Amino acid sequence: MEPIILASGSLRRQEFFRLLGLPFSIMPPLIDETIVQGVEPRKMAENFAARKVKKVVELMKGRIPAWVCGADTIISVDGDIYGKPKDREDAGAMLSRLQGREHEVITAVALKNREGVIDCRSVISSVSFARLSEQEIEWYLNTGEWQGVAGSYKIQGLASCYITGIKGSPSAVVGLPMNEFYVMLRDNGYPYGG
Repeated sequence: MEPIILASGSLRRQEFFRLLGLPFSIMPPLIDETIVQGVEPRKMAENFAARKVKKVVELMKGRIPAWVCGADTIISVDGDIYGKPKDREDAGAMLSRLQGREHEVITAVALKNREGVIDCRSVISSVSFARLSEQEIEWYLNTGEWQGVAGSYKIQGLASCYITGIKGSPSAVVGLPMNEFYVMLRDNGYPYGG
């Protein structure tokens, strides 16, 4: 199989690539991921994912790889968009906002194929949180698990204690919609299994 550059430092996305048996290298690009309220959440996630791919291509300076994949996950509740928390206080505010309600998790994946075309797709899933006391939020914040993840929680970690339901793709909530990503590889002519 042909190597793919993963434009992400996410350990969860790396785990998914390993699970699929994809040969890959990691090149996390630094892009401005400032959340802009009022923009459609799906468009924002897709924009971030595509910009990560474009940044890696730019950093390669003429040694353009055949395949580059970038992804981004954001949270939306009542029209407000949340990315990764800036600090513990920001994480606590996010968790307070999410607790006791349902919110959307939007994960976008961008793939640059052999022809240089960037295909970008996104998946929206719904996650329901249990009601949390201030003590439960403080306990979770003390774990540090909230750091570096959209919405300040990891569904595949201790936060799973607080999740009452998921509608959609569980793997997308973690960071990579596996079915959609597989279909994207196939649609773009990636020689999967070859």
